[in-house]
Amino acid sequence: MENSLSAFRRAVAEGYRYVETDVHATSDGVVVVHHDDLLDRTTDGSGPISGQTWAQLRGVKVGGREQISRLEDVLEELPDAHFNIDVKSAGAVEPFVRAVERVGAFDRVAAASFSDGRLARLRRLAGPRLVTSMGPGAVAALWANGHVRPLPLRFLVRGAMAQVPVRQGRLTVVQKAFIAAANRAGVEVHTWTIDDADQMRELLDLGVHGIVTDRPDLLREVLTERGCWNAA
Repeated sequence: MENSLSAFRRAVAEGYRYVETDVHATSDGVVVVHHDDLLDRTTDGSGPISGQTWAQLRGVKVGGREQISRLEDVLEELPDAHFNIDVKSAGAVEPFVRAVERVGAFDRVAAASFSDGRLARLRRLAGPRLVTSMGPGAVAALWANGHVRPLPLRFLVRGAMAQVPVRQGRLTVVQKAFIAAANRAGVEVHTWTIDDADQMRELLDLGVHGIVTDRPDLLREVLTERGCWNAA
C-alpha cells in the first residue's frame, strides 16, 4: 500500500536501504506520511490533511486496512533505513524539522521540495544537520552551467542532490553535460520516476547517482545484473 508503514517494512526487509516518501502536517502540527494533500484517493477518509487534527486522522485507514502513519513512528520503527522525504506544504516545514529532531534522525533523512522558498526555510530551521535537495532555481542554474555558459559553482550548490525528471516538457534535463556539471559542483543526480528497466540501464550508464522508482523489483534486477546490488 502506498506510503504505508507495512510497505516501508517490506522494502527494508528485502534489502532496500533508501525509501522515498512524502509528508503533510495536520492542523495541530503532527507530521503524517502521505503523498496527496487530500485523503480521498488512498484512504477511507476525505478532505485535506491540513484541515484535520491528529485525533481525527487516527482512525483513517490507508487502503482501508492500515492506520495512516506519523513520520516519527516510521523513523522510530525503521532505525537503520534512510529516507528521502518530500515536504509537500509550507505548513509542514517546521513540524517536519521538529519531528526529525525529536527522533534524532538528521543523519539519515534528506529533505526535498519543489519550492525554493520551502527549501530555504528548511535550511534555516535545521542548519547543516539536514541534507536537502536542490530547488528548481538551482537545478535550472546547474543545467545552464552544463549547456549554456559556465557559472561559478559556488552559486549553484544549494543542496546535496539534484532530484529531477529525465525530461521537463520538451527539454531533456538528464544528459551527460548536466551530470558533468553536477559532478563539478559536488552534487548527486537522482532521477524520477523511472519504472522501465531499459531506461534504468541508460541512466546508470550516463552516470546518475540515484533512481527513484515505483518498481523497486526492476531496479534490483538491473543493479544485480550489473553487480551493484548491495542489500542491507
